Amino acid sequence: MRHIISILLQNEAGALSRVAALFSTRGYNIESLNVAPTEDPQVSRLTLVTIGSDQVISQINKQLLKLVDVVNLVDMTLGDHIERELLLIKVRVEDAGLEQLKELVRSEGARVLDDSRTSFTMELTGAAQRIDSFINRVDQLAEILAVVRSGPLAVARGTPVLSSVL
Repeated sequence: MRHIISILLQNEAGALSRVAALFSTRGYNIESLNVAPTEDPQVSRLTLVTIGSDQVISQINKQLLKLVDVVNLVDMTLGDHIERELLLIKVRVEDAGLEQLKELVRSEGARVLDDSRTSFTMELTGAAQRIDSFINRVDQLAEILAVVRSGPLAVARGTPVLSSVL
């Protein structure tokens, strides 16, 4: 099963590598990884996506909490949450497909970041399925030059908040 794990960790050199090492030494792949500072400059939020049984991921989470850099964590997929992914896609579009591509951008709520025909670049935020669908539809209208995806980010619905206070 796919798991999105949100981890608060000390914003220090080597913290990310220690988390990644825990996965690699156990033979588990990290599907995507995002790290950014939080409202507290001493703490970063790491959002990690991996695949494994609930039992295996539970064990990994327990081991993560033993790392000195890890302040707190939650497996977002075990509760009600909102997840979004950012897509940047660069294409080359011929005149024949330009209007259709612009209509697709409008209908999907994407944004055009660069409208040069040699590097028409768009941005879209949404669930992974929406991103996949958009890429497939763009591919029918233009030559895809680059796809950059953030991987999922997640936050719990309602009032629960992952905090550095245990």
